[in-house]
Amino acid sequence: MTTGNDISIVLLQLQPGQAVPDVGAGTGLSCAPLRAGVGGTGRVLVFGQRPDMFALAQQRVQREDWANVWHASAAAETVQLPALDDAMLANHTHDICRSPAAVANILRQVKPGARVAMAGIKDFPWWTGPLNLLAWLKDRPCNARAADLWEPWIRLTAPCKDFRWNITQWGMGYIASATLKGAPR
Repeated sequence: MTTGNDISIVLLQLQPGQAVPDVGAGTGLSCAPLRAGVGGTGRVLVFGQRPDMFALAQQRVQREDWANVWHASAAAETVQLPALDDAMLANHTHDICRSPAAVANILRQVKPGARVAMAGIKDFPWWTGPLNLLAWLKDRPCNARAADLWEPWIRLTAPCKDFRWNITQWGMGYIASATLKGAPR
């Protein structure tokens, strides 16, 4: 079964030798497909701030002996990535994507013209109001600002061009992609 996470990685259009951060990487589930996209000469930059998730991701990276995966326990607002990135993945990072400081810090470390892709949860349409409790419960551990689930991608629309999003999960999820403004370097 193809998931929104899988589709968002495909939307990045990764090439061998590129560097791509997995923003708020959680347990590191996206490491393998990101590594496949950037090849042995590329780098996957994995970071997250939840210690329990970081430990699981770190175990995965060590178990698989992935030499081209950089891994750090850091907040998105302050993380310093070791490379200027060619793309950016932000799956299920609602709180990060709603933080102006986090978005600004990450985007300043991504090359102009880079592909951006994200997937996550959102509120159901207004007329199905009680169902929004399901969205909140589904992502509660990673979602401190449930009131912002109407358009969780909104802070990425201004710095990007060709921003597109599609509804998934019967209205509870989305997949989005765009290109960061500016000429590619």
